[in-house]
Amino acid sequence: MSSTIREADLGAGASKVTSLPARAAANIPVQLGHGIARNPGMKLDLGFMESMRSVNRSALERRVASLTKRRSIKADNQAAWLLRSIACMDLTTLNSNDTDERVRRLCAKAINPLRRDLIEGLGIEGETIRPAAVCVYHPFVATAVDAVRGTGIHVAAVSTAFPHGLTPLSTRLQEIEASVKDGADEIDVVIPRGLVFGAKWRELYNEIVSMRAACGDAHLKVILGTGDLATLRNVMLASMVAMMAGADFIKTSTGKESVNATLPVGLAMVRAIRAYFEETGYLIGFKPAGGISTAKVSLDWLVLMKEELGRPWLEPTLFRFGASSLLTDIERQLEHHLTGHYSANHRHAMA
Repeated sequence: MSSTIREADLGAGASKVTSLPARAAANIPVQLGHGIARNPGMKLDLGFMESMRSVNRSALERRVASLTKRRSIKADNQAAWLLRSIACMDLTTLNSNDTDERVRRLCAKAINPLRRDLIEGLGIEGETIRPAAVCVYHPFVATAVDAVRGTGIHVAAVSTAFPHGLTPLSTRLQEIEASVKDGADEIDVVIPRGLVFGAKWRELYNEIVSMRAACGDAHLKVILGTGDLATLRNVMLASMVAMMAGADFIKTSTGKESVNATLPVGLAMVRAIRAYFEETGYLIGFKPAGGISTAKVSLDWLVLMKEELGRPWLEPTLFRFGASSLLTDIERQLEHHLTGHYSANHRHAMA
């Protein structure tokens, strides 16, 4: 890649800088559902991208190390944060052996994510704590929509030739439209990574704009496949293009790469989100996915969001985990909190 962004998109006026939202107290409820003003996107501004291209990996790694070491969440506070992890989860099954029955079982787990004795022990009988969404392949969207109807749980579909995104754009757009028609209200799309390596920013921008239009009212999550992008600079620039094109969320990984969500990559992406907010005033969501399988790791991600972006990004409107096995470990940690003993995985209903 050359030392400067290769295209020039002049004529975009300077935007007013906007402060991040005030950091509300942790016990103040925030509206659930799709209650955030949608990002309309903006003109592709390669000058803005040029200002974001310098990424200091060493500094990001030092920041991540300080976040995970100096924050210790224990006892009741840890239980509360783990319940927050459940509320911000996209409970996922993306396997080659998925069936309608497997998806119904996933949805049943999403509706009742914790055993009754754990709910009673934690004293949360009057609360509704469920994953924000279930995430499935397109053929199972209608099954999932029917299974979670009336619960407030969203249905996300992975589309656009997941996980590689290497089919003609027209085919990918048809898949999005089919998933929306079947009832999906969130669409997770993948970008062709080759457009990033070739610095074909305008082509990438135009593709994502088309995907956003195909989504209609469904929210668009753009998967960058960060493990395939090689450098944090590529991650930063791809994040900016996705947000400029109208993404509601940017997402790290498909979960199928050899390297999936890592905290340094996540930090680069949330700083891109902050820069975009300061430029436009629009709040963009973030979804790390792939390899997030333990309660401890979920706490690290929550701390990162709280420290870097503040309280609004601890709500499912702006933060999601892509996870399949994480819920089981959270249940085990909550049982340990109540009893002092760890339980075996088989004691918790499988998703």
